[in-house]
Amino acid sequence: MRPVIPYVTAALLFGLGVYGVLRRRNAVLVLMAVELMLNAVNLILVTADTTVRAQLPHGGQVFALFVIVLAAAEIGVGLAIVLQLYRLRASVAVDEVPLTERAAEPVAAGRPVRADTGPFDRPEGER
Repeated sequence: MRPVIPYVTAALLFGLGVYGVLRRRNAVLVLMAVELMLNAVNLILVTADTTVRAQLPHGGQVFALFVIVLAAAEIGVGLAIVLQLYRLRASVAVDEVPLTERAAEPVAAGRPVRADTGPFDRPEGER
């Protein structure tokens, strides 16, 4: 088997994934681009395992299985973060995520009051 074709395919997939991470603004598409990069790494690991005779039998395939498990965990945590971001901001745009802490929020009746809440978001006694 000629290993050039899978290596070039993996390089193209990885490059496409890097482009997706750097250029996309939607968090779900960024997660998809990360998955594309992880799949490119899996392709390289399996190709290297079949072409290179190593001390460990099927070492590349074992590492590829580990990367698949890691990718599944990454998607689970990433989608949970994206869903929470959508619940709080009603948008999943990456460039709208605040990276710094806000100043102390005003407190009314022992509870913090968010600045973006309307009059109908408060309990009956505070309207």
